[in-house]
Parts: sequence; structure tokens; C-alpha cells
Amino acid sequence: MIEKKSFAGSALKQIKEKNYHEKFKQKGLAIYMIGVEFNKEDRNIAGFEWESI
Repeated sequence: MIEKKSFAGSALKQIKEKNYHEKFKQKGLAIYMIGVEFNKEDRNIAGFEWESI
């Protein structure tokens, strides 16, 4: 059996490492970082993770 790895967590990690959210902090609005994993075979969303700042 092949174990499927979720990449949604790595998407959130990239958002944090690259500080994509920093430019929106000064606006005083709620910020949600969302990492989405897509399945190429099904052409659908396979998983996601989100985090509020």
C-alpha cells in the first residue's frame, strides 16, 4: 500500500516562510492562511488546512 502524503501543511509552511501575509497585517483585517492540496488524477481538492492570524 502506498502512503499518500498531504501537501496542504507544506503550503502553509511556505506562506509563513515567505511572509506573504505580512503586507496585509497593517490593514487591521482578519487574515486567514489557506493551504490546499489538489489531486491530479481526480482533478479535485484532496485536502486543505487553514490558520487564522
